[in-house]
Amino acid sequence: MWEKRKKPEKRKNIALIGFMGAGKSTIGTLLARRLGMRFVDLDEDISREAGMSIPEIFQREGEEGFRDRESRALREKLHGEGKVLACGGGIILRPENVDLLRERCTVIYLQAGRETILQRVGGGEGRPLLAAGDVAERVEELMARREEAYRRAAHVVVTTDERTPEEVVEEIERRCLGS
Repeated sequence: MWEKRKKPEKRKNIALIGFMGAGKSTIGTLLARRLGMRFVDLDEDISREAGMSIPEIFQREGEEGFRDRESRALREKLHGEGKVLACGGGIILRPENVDLLRERCTVIYLQAGRETILQRVGGGEGRPLLAAGDVAERVEELMARREEAYRRAAHVVVTTDERTPEEVVEEIERRCLGS
């Protein structure tokens, strides 16, 4: 369901934020196609530029090194307009990223509940922040720590639980873009 919020100003780009497994890449791809915009998966771009996977970046450079790459990639990708960005789950951890997103994008927080996330991330393979310890505990801990930051960063919050990606895209288009 949509949270009642002031309708965002129309911006030239759309950024999807939310926890891992919330559906940012899937919904972003569909939304970009529907709107005739370019889709950018920030994590994929970071990985391609680094020449290594996200888990390898975390292993070699640590989370801080990855976050530095993420901030740089965000600044680069926000030049121009007509893009739908799927941001990594931790993009909201740096205030400068949030400021940039809010200034240049309509920021949509794709919110998913704990059970949905656990279904989607499985055993946490390929997700460095879930590698240590019990996956369910890590998900719960990280979600609790980030929830307020996601809400503060977003112009709009939409829940993806028990909805198809197409339903979410239609709702974003109708509610955010006035279609």
